[in-house]
This record gives sequence, C-alpha cells and structure tokens, in this order.
Amino acid sequence: MKKTVFFLFILPLLFSCSSKSQKNSNESEKIIYQAKDKEILNQIFELFADESESPVESLMVKIGLFFEGTPYVGHTLEIDSTEQLVVNLRELDCTTFAENCLAIAKTIQSKELTFEKFTDELQRIRYRDGVINGYPSRLHYFSDWIHNNQKKLIVRDQTPEISQVRYAKEINFMSTHPESYTQLTENPQMVNIIAEQEKEISGRAMFYIPEDKIAEIEGQLKDGDIAGITTNIEGLDISHVVMLIWKSGHVHLLHASSASSAMKVVVSDITLEEYLLNSKSATGIMVVRSL
Repeated sequence: MKKTVFFLFILPLLFSCSSKSQKNSNESEKIIYQAKDKEILNQIFELFADESESPVESLMVKIGLFFEGTPYVGHTLEIDSTEQLVVNLRELDCTTFAENCLAIAKTIQSKELTFEKFTDELQRIRYRDGVINGYPSRLHYFSDWIHNNQKKLIVRDQTPEISQVRYAKEINFMSTHPESYTQLTENPQMVNIIAEQEKEISGRAMFYIPEDKIAEIEGQLKDGDIAGITTNIEGLDISHVVMLIWKSGHVHLLHASSASSAMKVVVSDITLEEYLLNSKSATGIMVVRSL
C-alpha cells in the first residue's frame, strides 16, 4: 500500500501549546487556568459522578467522547518561563488530550470531585515522579512518559506482553534541535540536562508493535488503551498519542488530530492499521493500559 504523509507528528513538547490563559489567583499553587476550564470539568463531573466504580479505561473513552469537537491547539503548556501546571480543557493537543482524560477518570474514581484533586492527578501524570522542578521535569518524550507512569503505578506498558520486537533507537531530538523549543532557546543550560535524560531513555529496553502486525494482535487491544505512534523521524521516539476505541469490529483512533481536515478531537474514520500504513513516518505503536 502506498504511504502518504500525515503531518501529525509532535515534537517532544511541541505537544504543548501556547495560548492566552489567566493565572490562578493563588500563586503558591502554581496552576494556570481559566474559569471556563473549571466549568468544563464540572460538566464532566456532573455527567459521570455516578460512575466511580467504572473501570478507568471505560471512563476515559466516555470523557474522550465528551471532548469530541474540542479544537486542536499546539503548545498550550508553553505559557510562562517558570514551569507551572497548566490546565486547558478548552484546547487540546494529542498528549494533553490523553493526560486530561486519564486524570479526570482517576478523579471520578476517587469520588473526590474537586478541581484540586484533578490538578493533583494531572501533575502526577505529567511530571517526572509527579514533581514540578523546572522545564526538564516535564515528561517530554512519550516513551519516558510511559516509563515514569508505569513506575508510579498509573499505567501498565502492555507492549512487551504483545510484541517482543525491540525498539532500539537513539533519542536526542530535543538536544539536537534546541531552537525548536522556546525554553531551551532562552535557557541553553537546560540542553545538557535534557541530553542526559535522552541518554537514559535511549539505554532502556523498549519494545513496539510494528504496523504490519496490527491485524494479527488487534484483539489484544482494548477501548481506552493509550497508544504512542512510533516513528522513523531521527531522534524522536513517538510522533503522536491516541486513545484506542473499537468501532465496527476494528480498532480506531480517538484523538486530538492536527490533520488539516480535522484540527479537533475526533474518532477516526479509518482503522488504526490503515492510519499507520497510510502514514509515511509511522512505524507502529507502543500501548499502555491504565491501572
């Protein structure tokens, strides 16, 4: 099948986007959000408050479908020179879509339906060991996101159980393209820190499911699984993040799409297998399941 190019790839934390937000009046909490974000969160709480006993993955799909039509906007996390937790439920990119769905689902399961509980969950998911300590503490590479969130017992990496194909790749995109990142341009001393993180990531034993094996293993994928699209782009581990959803007997993508025909949260018309085979840069997936 001839491959075509989808310009969906996310540079590590060109995932996160910049748009106008207002700071929380409580500066000590270091949270940036708008009143509309709280309104959206409360709408979701009202809809799913009675589903605290539902599995996280089931809640994630329902929350993901709630966000259907929400605009895709890149770089929403790049707002302030000081690293702070950014909440933006009005605009989503592929990674913040997955993070928010997971954080909201876990908040509903906790039965503590508050903005504060949600932001605690979001920070724990988004940052290395759940601690905000400058720009390098954000989990920029999605394979590192998987590794750290498995360590925190938030998700389980299903990939090695499904496929024993090694994903051996040198990860160095951020340190070799610092001009692509405002924070690295303004703070060049951070490049060495990022480079050390990249060295650690590159040294891990990672696995992936090749695109030509998707049909064979499709039955092992579940609604609400989070998949990272592996890529042949040099120095980059994962180019896009999606949630998986079964539709008409096959796995499709529920994701914040940057395709020019979408630019919003959608359920894909094509299957996961078709998506991968039609993409020039995609090579397969890593897949995680919430715990």
